[in-house]
Amino acid sequence: MTPPNSVPDVLALLDAERDERGIRNWERVGVKTGGMRTYGIGLTRLRALAKRIGRNRDLALALWQTDVHDARVIALLIDDPSQITHEQAERQVEELSGGMLAHVFASCDATLAKTPFVVELADRWVRSNDPVRRSCGYGLLYEASKFTGAKAPDEAFFLAHVRHIDDTIDTESEAVRMAMGTALMGIGKRSAVLNEAALRVAQRVGPIEFTSVSGKCDPFDVAKHLVTDRLKEKLGRQE
Repeated sequence: MTPPNSVPDVLALLDAERDERGIRNWERVGVKTGGMRTYGIGLTRLRALAKRIGRNRDLALALWQTDVHDARVIALLIDDPSQITHEQAERQVEELSGGMLAHVFASCDATLAKTPFVVELADRWVRSNDPVRRSCGYGLLYEASKFTGAKAPDEAFFLAHVRHIDDTIDTESEAVRMAMGTALMGIGKRSAVLNEAALRVAQRVGPIEFTSVSGKCDPFDVAKHLVTDRLKEKLGRQE
């Protein structure tokens, strides 16, 4: 079967997969939707649909111009990271419609995290005056924390960001604090030195409170993820 390769094709596919419960949840978000509409499809299913479509730069750019949240998510997943530019990243971060797309934009296997300039972009955005950029920057920093080999930043780079998180997290919004916590978790899994530094900050900050579309959720306890027996064994840390 030929994969969808036009905006009408993708919208028809999304309509066939529509989830009424997801649509009702979206309607409860209100102004935070940024005026976008949705077919209510969850991220796991959208990833599967994006995989079915495959890499398609032109289609990604066209889908991004729609007012459909699900279509924009697919756009972020099927774009070609080798062709994404700094200019495109800066333009799209301004068009995230109230931040609802920020998580997918900066992580979740989206293509921005696979660009050659992702480390540079993360380093710049976490210091931005724009909270959406900061949130995305920390999402990208989390993705960079999983890099290995020549692609990975050195330990000093990550230690500097742990210190920056420690210095600024208490004054940040919920969304940025959550992104910071995720980055801290990723950094703390890289090495014994980074684990010690990240754990110290995570324990000082404590569990991070956050609210989802469905309401209040259990706080995000970063420290809990940095003291597991499996991680201690991997990093060779002893009590």
